Amino acid sequence: MVARGVVGREQLAGAARAALGGGRRLAAVERLAGGSRKGVYRLVMDDATTAIAYRWSDAENYWPAAAGDADRTDPFSPGLGLDLFEGAHARLHALGVRVPAIRSLDRGGVHGPDDLAIVEDVRGGSLEELLARDPRAAAPVLAGLGEALEAMRGHRAAGYGKVAVVDGGGASRGTSCEGVVLDRALGDLAEAAARDQRIARARGRLEERLLDLAAAVRPRAEYAVVHGELGPDHVLVGADGRPVVIDVEGAMYFDAEWEHVFLRIRFHDAYRPLAVDGLDEDRLAFYALAHRLSLTAGPLRLLDGDFPDRPAMAGIAEHNLRQALALL
Repeated sequence: MVARGVVGREQLAGAARAALGGGRRLAAVERLAGGSRKGVYRLVMDDATTAIAYRWSDAENYWPAAAGDADRTDPFSPGLGLDLFEGAHARLHALGVRVPAIRSLDRGGVHGPDDLAIVEDVRGGSLEELLARDPRAAAPVLAGLGEALEAMRGHRAAGYGKVAVVDGGGASRGTSCEGVVLDRALGDLAEAAARDQRIARARGRLEERLLDLAAAVRPRAEYAVVHGELGPDHVLVGADGRPVVIDVEGAMYFDAEWEHVFLRIRFHDAYRPLAVDGLDEDRLAFYALAHRLSLTAGPLRLLDGDFPDRPAMAGIAEHNLRQALALL
């Protein structure tokens, strides 16, 4: 097995030649920060042409294996693999949402054993960096992101679940988005309680609160396209100033409220240009607690493995743990 964080240069060299052609040869490989489930590499050719490689492999996945990881009928199963990426990319592109252009796809066996995608290298930095550096300059990018989100919210499907699954005619487990979220939130609560005594002491009250919030949600029969984890670090700035959405393989048909709660958490004050009317307040309240529990249990679970940036992940868990308790 290739060591974690290192990819065989020959695999990327062959894929890069196939994707970029023109007699170019791979001159350098740079592993990029971020991404806990796949490897992300910048490929630099001998004529300075660049591209990004995504590699899905057990060797690149920092998350401890869990039952159901490969269950595509679970909307919240890990977004692993080329088919989920390709399906989500196609749907977002069709909606006019800017995503990095695909240069080539390799489902394993041609250039190496693992799924590999070569995509456009967007060099304008992330929206997160731009917001920190120059909020005024970030305003048009936020406006463009708001337009993309509206296009996603306006496209509806009769079923919920992974975009690639639903668009492929498949169905997901459970009977409703809120039911799937409740099951997941109760699982997150149990995992967090096993790892932190403060959650353990409040477990009964948190479970009661989840059940009460879920009971207030009324049924829904249509679902929007959501990214699922759309923070400012998952938005790059294109050369034309437009937002470019990345890490799309977890995209789902789901409740737009799920997306907007996460946007509020991650964008803080910068969320205001992304806010929309017409969201269901009962779903927002329920999903707010569910997200906080997920953002507590997930980082704590990740820390069971060998994730390298441990202080940052522990900080995320601690912040969201306190926010979950505050919702009581």
